[in-house]
Amino acid sequence: SSNNCFGGQWRRFQFESATLKTPTTFSVFTPPQPEGAPCLFYLSGLTCTDENYVQKAGAARAAAAHGVALVAPDTSPRLPDGAKLPGEDDAYDFGSGAGFYVDATEAPWSEHYQMLSFITEELPEAVAAAAPSLDVSTRSITGHSMGGHGALTIALRDPKTWRSVSAFSPISNPTQVPWGKKAFEGYLGSVEAGKAHDATELVRSSQFPDTILISQGADDNFLVGDVDQLQPEAFRSACDAVGQPLDLRYEAGYDHSYFFISTFIDEHVAFHAERLLKK
Repeated sequence: SSNNCFGGQWRRFQFESATLKTPTTFSVFTPPQPEGAPCLFYLSGLTCTDENYVQKAGAARAAAAHGVALVAPDTSPRLPDGAKLPGEDDAYDFGSGAGFYVDATEAPWSEHYQMLSFITEELPEAVAAAAPSLDVSTRSITGHSMGGHGALTIALRDPKTWRSVSAFSPISNPTQVPWGKKAFEGYLGSVEAGKAHDATELVRSSQFPDTILISQGADDNFLVGDVDQLQPEAFRSACDAVGQPLDLRYEAGYDHSYFFISTFIDEHVAFHAERLLKK
C-alpha cells in the first residue's frame, strides 16, 4: 500500500523473511527527492507494529524537509494461525509484538524470533530492494521503549554501521527490570545472557563515537510508577563512568505515549539528519 505524505510517500511492504521464517511487514517513507536519501530506522515498542509510528509519530514532515528516508519494521514475527507458538499471544510483554530485538536461543522461540539479525542484516537488504533510490548504507537508528532499547543496543554493538542513535523512553537497563528479565529468561535462557543486550552493560565496554540523544517524559508511568522499567539514570551513570557523551532530556508533563513522541520527533529527525547528511 502507499500514501502520499508531505510531498513524499509512505509505502508498506510484505515479504517472506528468511530470517524470521514467516512473512513480515515493514514501512518506508521516501522524501520528495529520494535519490540517495539516507535512512533513519525506527524500532517500535511493546504491542506495536510499524503502523503505530507511521500513523501517530508525525515523523514524515521533518523527514521530508531534511531529505531523509524513514524505515519502520514490525516488533516481532507474526506467525499465521495454525503455526503459532504455544503461549505466543498470551502476554503483551512476551511473544508476538514483543521480540525485544534479540536473537532467541531457547526453543521454541529460536525458530522464528531472530529480530536482531532481521533488523541488522535482512531488513536493510529488503529496504534496498524495495526502494533502490535510497542510500540504505548511510543509516541511523532510533526507537521507543522496547524499541529504544533495541536502538541503543544495536548501535552500541555495531557503532561503525550507524551514523547516529537516539531513543524515546528506552528500556535502558533491561537486566534489572521486569520487562527485560522476562524477555531474556524466555528468549535467551537467563538474565545473565541478556547482559549482551543491555545498553547500560554494553556502554561500559563499547562506546558510540558521537552523542547519544534520549528524550524521556518526566511523567512517564513506567518511570515514576510502581516500577521504574526504564532506568535512564542507570544508563546515565554508566555513560558518565566511561565518558560516553549523552544528551538525556527530561520533558516535564509528558508520558510514555505517541503524544509525547510526536511532540519531540522533529528534534530527533533533525539530530539524525545533521549526521546522516554530513559528507
